[in-house]
Amino acid sequence: MEKKKTNTKFILIFAVLIILGGTYGGYKYIHSLSHETTDDAQIEKNMNPIIPRVSGYITKVYVKDNDFVKKGDTLFTIDNKDYLVKVEEAKANLAAAEGSYAASKADIGSAQAGVSVSDANIQSAGGSIETAKIRLKRATDDYERYNNLYKNHSITKQQFEQAEAAKLEAQSQLKILQDQQKATAFQKTVAASRTNVTSKQADVAAANIKRAQALLEAAELNLSYTCIIASIDGQLSKVSVQPGQFLQQGQSLFYIINNQEVWVIANFKETQLDKMAIGQKVTVRVDAYPDTDFEGAITSFSPATGARFSILPPDNATGNFVKTIQRLPVKISLNENEKTKTLRPGMNVDVDVHIK
Repeated sequence: MEKKKTNTKFILIFAVLIILGGTYGGYKYIHSLSHETTDDAQIEKNMNPIIPRVSGYITKVYVKDNDFVKKGDTLFTIDNKDYLVKVEEAKANLAAAEGSYAASKADIGSAQAGVSVSDANIQSAGGSIETAKIRLKRATDDYERYNNLYKNHSITKQQFEQAEAAKLEAQSQLKILQDQQKATAFQKTVAASRTNVTSKQADVAAANIKRAQALLEAAELNLSYTCIIASIDGQLSKVSVQPGQFLQQGQSLFYIINNQEVWVIANFKETQLDKMAIGQKVTVRVDAYPDTDFEGAITSFSPATGARFSILPPDNATGNFVKTIQRLPVKISLNENEKTKTLRPGMNVDVDVHIK
């Protein structure tokens, strides 16, 4: 029997495949000794939400989808008529509070003037009382002397009665002056009490001024919020607002994408983290630009695995546990260049970390 001919062509192809496979396997093994790679990674940028601080109807929209804007540019405006009315109302309340305070200060001055006048009247009455006491003493002495003389029949009854009348008149005058002094002292007490009351009213009026000022500032602030401006330089997402639309305070509308800062979030397996460290060099290849390599470095590691941040994190205490390799988000900053500005959040990338 003739021996089957050896298929030289098949052997040659098989040998080439073996060599190529061995070479690729060897390369991947050597590469893995100094590199950690993953394709579970995406481009990230800051996405600032546009959220109105006041409610109202949109009057005009100044931007459209995907526009580039600068910080301070007006995006759209809300009807401000109601907020202008509130500002005017707050100004009127402030004016009323200031008027009340001024009136209270004037009352305090009037009451204090009353206290001063009462003090002067009391002092004057005190001097008059002392004079009246001297007169009463003199009249009393005269009365007693004339009384003795009358008993001895040395003077007439008319002279005695004149001395007695002078004494009674001095007593009456002294009592009148003393009563006037008491009345003046009472008036001083009333004026002092009025001063205290008016002073407290002035304190309340001053507090009302501060409250009115705060309300005015709040009204003016809300008025300024009717003009929605860009907080950063960037590019807008889809602008889903139009004139006449009613907006609720705190409603998220659209986004401004900050193109100045870009980074990558790569989800590495927990078994890959042993030799990775902050500051290690990273090469990033974006699917959208396969011929361009972006350079960067590891910035930080997430404090927990990605699964722990989900709405329903896995619970492995249910009795049917199956061990699953977890992934940890790693933040990678990219070196800025003209090309990085073209990257968009959500783009898929391949990440290669140089661990040696």
